[in-house]
Amino acid sequence: MKADPRPRILIVLHQESSSPGRVGHMLIEAGYELDIRRPPLGDALPETLRHHAGAVVFGGPMSANDHEEFVRRETDWLAVPLKEKKPLLGICLGAQMLVNHLGGKVDGHHDGLVEIGWYPLRATEEGKKLMHWPEMVYHFHREGFSLPRDATLLATSDTYPNQAFRYGDTAWGIQFHGELTRMMMQRWVVHGAHRFELPGAQPGRDHLGGRLIWDMHLKRWLGEFLETIFGRPAAHR
Repeated sequence: MKADPRPRILIVLHQESSSPGRVGHMLIEAGYELDIRRPPLGDALPETLRHHAGAVVFGGPMSANDHEEFVRRETDWLAVPLKEKKPLLGICLGAQMLVNHLGGKVDGHHDGLVEIGWYPLRATEEGKKLMHWPEMVYHFHREGFSLPRDATLLATSDTYPNQAFRYGDTAWGIQFHGELTRMMMQRWVVHGAHRFELPGAQPGRDHLGGRLIWDMHLKRWLGEFLETIFGRPAAHR
């Protein structure tokens, strides 16, 4: 008797070299297959998620406000998981696209501050009801987002107060990054070094040094967070 195929998670990436990193590893370990699409390189997004268990939209160096055709197309596409009530996670750029889709606003800090490095995170009362959150998280962004109407704020911080939210029962957005492996972080530090001069950014050595202290807690949280959103396939429970 042929075994049932593993359920698929749609993975949306924005660069040829991008990887789903730790999120991908954890989803595979949980029993999912990954269906990787890269819209900026011409990959189409499915018209329905009937054959998927959910979707993760990752970050990228572009802005959710850019006028490239794929940004508009991808932002509009988010209507598919929302309408079908399929689990959806947006990370950084992915969260900002979701905010734009929901009628919110994506823009930079009024004083030009960025979050590039490790910064404190505080769970809201609603966030605490879900799980224990890490005290420090890793960022690499120059823009933040407003809280969409009818969304629930789950975590906050001082510079960019909207750090994590849930919309309805199935859509989630986070401003920070839990998916980076050590190799990914090293690559980001090398290729993104020119951004360390921006107001509020931390030097590269602090990115890797902070990882030794805080990454274990971020990794543990990420595993619980992904299971909260996607659960586990029946065959792997």
